[in-house]
Amino acid sequence: MTREQVLTLIREHLADELQLDDPESITEDTHFREDLSADSLDLYTLVQELEDQYGVKMSDEEAARIHTVRQAIDFVLAHRPS
Repeated sequence: MTREQVLTLIREHLADELQLDDPESITEDTHFREDLSADSLDLYTLVQELEDQYGVKMSDEEAARIHTVRQAIDFVLAHRPS
């Protein structure tokens, strides 16, 4: 799994969930709440998607510390099953 694959999954999920017209506008520097106006439910479903797709487990405390797409990608890459 590459960084680009995780970014693509996050883009697709957020574009669908938040009804965005341009998923390519989502970059690693994008803030979920500030830039996309994502709420707690949106972020919860993103965490579920990452867990389902990549087999990572994220506690509520860990999820609360993730504010950007970069942080989400870093978490997935650091916690993926071997």
